[in-house]
Amino acid sequence: MALPDQIETRGSLMAEKELAGLTWLRVGGPAEWLFMPADEDDLATFLSQLDPEVPVFPMGVGSNLIVRDGGIRGVVIRMGRGFNAIEVHGQRVTAGVAALDAHVARKAAEAGVDLTFLRTIPGAIGGAVRMNAGCYGSYVADVFVKAHAITRSGERVTLSADDLNFQYRQTDLPEGWVITRAEFEGPTGAPQTLADRMAAQLAKRDETQPTKDRTAGSTFRNPAGFSSTGRADDSHELKAWKVIEDAGQRGATRGGAQMNVMHSNFLTNVDGATADDLEGLGEEVRKKVYEHSGIKLQWEIMRVGEPAPK
Repeated sequence: MALPDQIETRGSLMAEKELAGLTWLRVGGPAEWLFMPADEDDLATFLSQLDPEVPVFPMGVGSNLIVRDGGIRGVVIRMGRGFNAIEVHGQRVTAGVAALDAHVARKAAEAGVDLTFLRTIPGAIGGAVRMNAGCYGSYVADVFVKAHAITRSGERVTLSADDLNFQYRQTDLPEGWVITRAEFEGPTGAPQTLADRMAAQLAKRDETQPTKDRTAGSTFRNPAGFSSTGRADDSHELKAWKVIEDAGQRGATRGGAQMNVMHSNFLTNVDGATADDLEGLGEEVRKKVYEHSGIKLQWEIMRVGEPAPK
């Protein structure tokens, strides 16, 4: 088996590539290796030849991600132009993992397929599938048909909903597997009606969320509620922003990081924050919320890599 620079590829392979500029929060250290495959064949060949001891981290557009200041060891695989195609046939929509959620929603709507809930979700389809993204009461799991992926050993596989085991903001994708494209089926609708719905969703989002600020979307998952029997359920009637605000953490700061004043569940890089500032503030907020309400907030933003050396 080979190390990354010993493998012939048609894509781009770079050593010690800074990742801060590739994430929405603009923080983080370098990838030991950054590989941008040309297409599925290029990716499969690379993974089949790569030493299995070398860790692999698939990365999309970095919209829901904190890369720690020490960077990421191994190979970061970033999916680009070879993975952003969108096709619609009847009610079936096939999208590459690098296709932006908003673009998929728009193209589907033009063809009379309702995937409008994707319109306001930041990021690309790979992350949407991986995290079972959703809003307005709809989730990827509701429209998912199947996904195509490359395993860590370079094998091509097709994944069903049962394989992924969709949960709230979570799936069971095995470590090192890379989703390349996904297929969805949505209900039909009049294109203009769907376009109007998306316009209304965008207006609502812009009124309530800091869309102009440097954030990574929602920081924490909405806490599970409790049924009349006292058992935790998945209703999510409790909102993360509310328990953060009740704990007095709206506007809380650490270094250049802040819990957004407009929406307290948006961790924001307001003034040259480091990854440590952002993650540290998030942990401080989790502690304050637990002390105030007994609720343990769970991160929705993915944090990867190593802290900066001291």
